[in-house]
This record gives sequence, C-alpha cells and structure tokens, in this order.
Amino acid sequence: MAMSSKNGKLFTEINITPLTDIFLVLLIIMMVIAPTFQSMDNSISIPEINSGISIEQKNATVSITKEGLMFVNGKPTEPAALVSELLAIKSSLEKPELVVKADESVKSSEIMKVMNAAQEAEFKKLIVAGEPLSKKEQKNLENNSKKLNKGA
Repeated sequence: MAMSSKNGKLFTEINITPLTDIFLVLLIIMMVIAPTFQSMDNSISIPEINSGISIEQKNATVSITKEGLMFVNGKPTEPAALVSELLAIKSSLEKPELVVKADESVKSSEIMKVMNAAQEAEFKKLIVAGEPLSKKEQKNLENNSKKLNKGA
C-alpha cells in the first residue's frame, strides 16, 4: 500500500523505528524478568573447578583399565610392584609429578593404591586426569600387555 506525499510522489518505504522501539522495550523487560525464572537454591555452595588445563606428556603416567590392570607409562605393572616402578622412573623426570588416568568404572580403592604408592615413592604432585582412557588407548595397552606376557 503506497501513500502519496505533498508533492505527488509515492512514498513506498516503511518506517521501522517504532517497531525497533517495541522490540527494545520487550528485550529490556525480558532481561529484567528472566533471572526470576531460574530456580536457585542459595543454601548450596557450588565448588569451583579449573577448566581445560592440558596435562603435560613428560610426566609419569599410571593408567588403570576397567578390568583393574595397571600400566606405568604404557608398561604393564602389578599393584605390588608399583612403588618400585615409580621409584625407577622418578630419576628420569624433570619434576616428580604423577598423572593417574583411570577408566570411569574403576573403583576408588584402586586409585587410592596408586596415591599411596606415589606417596611412598615421594612424588610431590599427583594429578588425577578428568577423562577416562579412550577405547583405542585401552585396547593398545591390553594388546601390549598380551604381547609382553607371551614373551615372558
């Protein structure tokens, strides 16, 4: 629908200023009201975590599969020999730090065994990786242990 102006020309443009004003008012109203829709329990204190910190590969790594098999830097190890294995590799490390990578289904008692062994071997820092072993990494470790067991 075109409108004519005083000089007889057709006015075909739409003025969107009122429409923009309405949208801005609605946006401000929603920004003010939106926080009240969130149900929040103020008695709960949410812990703070560090996010996205990568783990250096030059650290010693103890991996635990869901079956409970332990590996120190990819080499299969019995839990009883874990302290001696950690002491053996400690001298080759820049910093006495240990990374524990465990499958999500591993019981915490297995991780506690690694923590106790690290304490006996006098490691200064223990890092528990926040991600489970990938299926590919777990299969590689299991294949390596089968090869080593055949050779022994």
